[in-house]
Amino acid sequence: MKWIDLRSDTVTKPTKPMLESMVRAEVGDDVYGEDPTVNLLEKTAAKITGMEAGLFCASGTQSNLLALMAHCNRGEEYIVGQMAHTYRYEGGGAAVLGSIQPQPLDFEPDGTLDLAKAAQFIKPDDFHFAKTKLLCLENTHGGKVLPLGYLAQARTFVDDHKLLLHLDGARVFNAAVKLNVALEQITRHFDTVSCCLSKGLGAPVGSVLCGPEDFIQKARRWRKVLGGGMRQAGILAAAGLYALENHVNRLEQDHENARRLAAGLSKIDGIDIHPGGVQTNILFANIKGDIGKLYQHLKTKKILIDQSNHLRLVTHLDITRQDIDQTIGVFHSFFM
Repeated sequence: MKWIDLRSDTVTKPTKPMLESMVRAEVGDDVYGEDPTVNLLEKTAAKITGMEAGLFCASGTQSNLLALMAHCNRGEEYIVGQMAHTYRYEGGGAAVLGSIQPQPLDFEPDGTLDLAKAAQFIKPDDFHFAKTKLLCLENTHGGKVLPLGYLAQARTFVDDHKLLLHLDGARVFNAAVKLNVALEQITRHFDTVSCCLSKGLGAPVGSVLCGPEDFIQKARRWRKVLGGGMRQAGILAAAGLYALENHVNRLEQDHENARRLAAGLSKIDGIDIHPGGVQTNILFANIKGDIGKLYQHLKTKKILIDQSNHLRLVTHLDITRQDIDQTIGVFHSFFM
């Protein structure tokens, strides 16, 4: 029996065709700009997002940090969600390394930031305050897709307030598949976007930061400063290219598996879950009882979850419909 790992979509293994594309990759020294596979990945990502240029980064954390440091100078500020990845889960890099002040706000239930509330936290042009420079959104947030109408409102908001707009697009392809639109219909509202390759798309490493040409050149300099200049990185970029070409449309399978899992778990006394709230590949459930015992029970059946009573389960490339049905059965056996 294989392991069924529902902790995150970051745990996927490269498929055999993806590994073969990595072996065949033509490489060069990317710091010199001479790796043809990296160059192709950057151009491909830029085209998909409707941006002028792209920058291959080691991770989404690095990509977001480069965006913040290229947008904001020391002593400037970005507005961000209180539970956003760029604020809560990236080691405080913007503050620690960029001297950039975060202004966190609570998310609304649908994963948006209330723009009227955000307006109240834009600092006056006064030397007593950090200068507000950037609004950072996240799509998806907790598996929730930001509506296209909201994105248009956010664009108008930043234009009216002379701010910039960055998207942490860790799962932006999931959002595009859910909305059934081309990715550019989402990213066109933003000045810059970080697109992760190593979550739902299944690549082993990497994100691409996309934006205007002059911005990307500035971010490329910061990438070098942060030690992110990779040499024959085409081996990794090839996996990202394969993912973009082959793993986007199949994300709907992950969404369907998440809905199926939620529906099955909702029938169990002891689990509080709302299947109608599942939009993409992430679902949340409140567990009544000892989560530690549930964790151990599942682990004996080769199923991995996080140990939190507010349980997050994530479907992905390596999870099949059969795995979902098996998981539902094991949950049932624990709560009987």
